[in-house]
Amino acid sequence: VATMTELSPTAGKNSQDIQGDEKLSPRKAPSICSTRYGIAFIVHLCNFITMAQNIIINITMVAMVNSTNHQPSFNDSTEGLPVDSFGDPNNSPKSLPARAPVYDWNPQIQGIIFSAINYGMILTLAPSGYLAGRVGTKRVVGAALLGSSLLVLFIPLAADFGLVFLIATRILQGMSLGLGYGGQFAIWERWSPPHERSRLCGVSISGILLGTCIAILLGGIISQTLGWPFVFYIFGGFGCICFLLWCVLVYDDPVTHPWINITEKEYIISSLAQQVSSTKQPLPIKAMVRSLPIWSMCVCCFSHQWLINIIIIYAPTYISSVFNIDIRNSGFLSALPFIIAWVICLLGSYLADFLLTKNFRLVTVRKIATVLGNLPSSTFLLVLPYVASNYIIAVSLLTLSCGLGLLCQPGVYINALDIAPRHSSFLMGASRAFAQISAVLAPTVSGFLLSQDPEFGWRNVFSLSFVINTLGLIFYLIFGKADVQDWAKERKLTHL
Repeated sequence: VATMTELSPTAGKNSQDIQGDEKLSPRKAPSICSTRYGIAFIVHLCNFITMAQNIIINITMVAMVNSTNHQPSFNDSTEGLPVDSFGDPNNSPKSLPARAPVYDWNPQIQGIIFSAINYGMILTLAPSGYLAGRVGTKRVVGAALLGSSLLVLFIPLAADFGLVFLIATRILQGMSLGLGYGGQFAIWERWSPPHERSRLCGVSISGILLGTCIAILLGGIISQTLGWPFVFYIFGGFGCICFLLWCVLVYDDPVTHPWINITEKEYIISSLAQQVSSTKQPLPIKAMVRSLPIWSMCVCCFSHQWLINIIIIYAPTYISSVFNIDIRNSGFLSALPFIIAWVICLLGSYLADFLLTKNFRLVTVRKIATVLGNLPSSTFLLVLPYVASNYIIAVSLLTLSCGLGLLCQPGVYINALDIAPRHSSFLMGASRAFAQISAVLAPTVSGFLLSQDPEFGWRNVFSLSFVINTLGLIFYLIFGKADVQDWAKERKLTHL
């Protein structure tokens, strides 16, 4: 099992060498002003906009199907006053956009539209990590950001062309998002010193949560004031602007960055000297398939994503069915779990790196973060049906369950950077692709349980989620590692 000393670039050096390396450390100055944190904030912005582009159709769907005329039509317009989300035309805004198209899509068709993006993501998550490791994160994530933004701009037109065009556009958008989500982690192979990986990854990945929150808060307002097509135009246009910033400000490694401080460049390169290969090495697929640490990471990611999908998809519906309060129609209540999760993700990432400075073993830190992100969240969800008499407690448990779940980010989700830094981009993409399968299975299984047992259906859904999550956590605790595996070490060639 790896310790801090084993993963540190100072391992095996005498005290004078260690002091020399410490002089290179930019931690003497505010780290948040360093170039590597600037890269993290740009990735944060990229995740912010791509996640917002992912979910805005969930927000606009109410307006897209909101019509008093239920004839199948692809170009009906809301010339009259459409009802608001509670069905009361008297509460509708005084000034509404004219000629916003509406469609006759039943709930089953809406479900197909929602899920189409997941099929696209599954196709590209694993290859994106490998591709980013080969051609560079800048190109892969930049192409993903531009592609997703252009496709989002096209969605209103695709909806007018017909349902097939819209679903195809959503699948292509999912492929673009998969490239971005899976390919972004390759950048930390060359930018993140080992003792800063948790916080740098935490800062970057937390943009997903903030994007969800802002999309929920602003999507409905834009849809009501300007019309639902403008939600796609605004977020798609903002994505194109982010693409330009990405092209100008992001570089694949410190060596090619034109504005980085020399001291910081030398510090990053020296800290990764034993982990980053100067040559492109083939993937040891057979060794990866036989590696229990990798399987423990994939299984734990799958079980945790099952939990997260249940929270996002079904917990608000549960609150609505039990208390007759539609939490989705309250912008603040809908966004609150993601606000809490955003804060906890950042704090948890800094806490993980803080524990490393206190001589905690790296594997211990990763497993502590994973336990804190799994066990409380699944337990709170398990308790939810037993507090059905108290609305405040139920919503609090839902919020805490969503928020604490993000403590896994500095745990199992970045574990590939520890066990195989040279191949981490591929492994992180592959583990997320494996976990993404839960986005298809969880709602399918849960829907079956709810339809078979109306009385105890919710209890069965939450109990199954708890069991799956706990089993995945136990598997990771037993087989998870944090030291560089033998098959992931650089193979030196001897020239005669």
